[in-house]
Amino acid sequence: MADGRGPSGNQSHTHEVATEVAPQVVASRISRRMASTAYRPVGMIFSMGRQSTNPSPTGGARAKLLAAAISLIREKGYAATSVDEVCGKAGVTKGAFFHHFASKDALAVAAVNHWSELDHDHFAAAPYHRFDDPLDSLLGYLDFRKAMLRGAAVEFSCLAGTMIQETYETHPEIRRACEACIVRHATEVESEIADAMKLHHIRATWTAESLALYIQAVLQGAFILAKAKGTAEVAAASVDHLRRYVESLFRRPGAKPDRKQGSSRKIESGAAPSRREAT
Repeated sequence: MADGRGPSGNQSHTHEVATEVAPQVVASRISRRMASTAYRPVGMIFSMGRQSTNPSPTGGARAKLLAAAISLIREKGYAATSVDEVCGKAGVTKGAFFHHFASKDALAVAAVNHWSELDHDHFAAAPYHRFDDPLDSLLGYLDFRKAMLRGAAVEFSCLAGTMIQETYETHPEIRRACEACIVRHATEVESEIADAMKLHHIRATWTAESLALYIQAVLQGAFILAKAKGTAEVAAASVDHLRRYVESLFRRPGAKPDRKQGSSRKIESGAAPSRREAT
């Protein structure tokens, strides 16, 4: 990662608010807030309470199959999940499966696309969007991600990140769907970073896009470590390091931190939802 130094080698960024760009940033944020709060999916309860991954008995066959696929693939992986298992968990026949999906690969692509929509709605309704300062929203996003790290890894890990590790060379259509899902989420975080850079006069060799992708890389790596270690603690520690790094990018060189890790406007852990499938 670039260290944020300009061509002269001196760090030129500052933590001061750029008042001349504030109206543009505020207008952009208000527009995004209106768009993100226009819809909240039925049944998605935003609390620390765990959501059931079992297919809803009232949903249609396609919805049940998608929910079952998401649950099983996150738990067992793509290769170890069979069509028969998906049908059994969904409570539908194989004939119903092939009515909706031409193959297991087609189901996987549809499941990732469905996950991407759930992911978008899930984070759009998160409480960190209420902050006026986009830097507070960005740090709140990281706090929100940390608060989600509860229970077993299957309960908070990413379907796209899980599946792409198995399929990136052998199943190009699935790889592309997983890439689109991860990049879409990174792009949504990128907008917060870009606003924060404008508002706080950040001029650096790194970009909002590169930082957004770096954040996703750390999060996906944290999920892998949680699976390897069998505990969410290592993932939470990784998010703590990530938060400190992001804070450092927005500080004036040599200045005392104006945000204390634990006293800044952080998202309360009780406000974060579980990331399990709700149908």
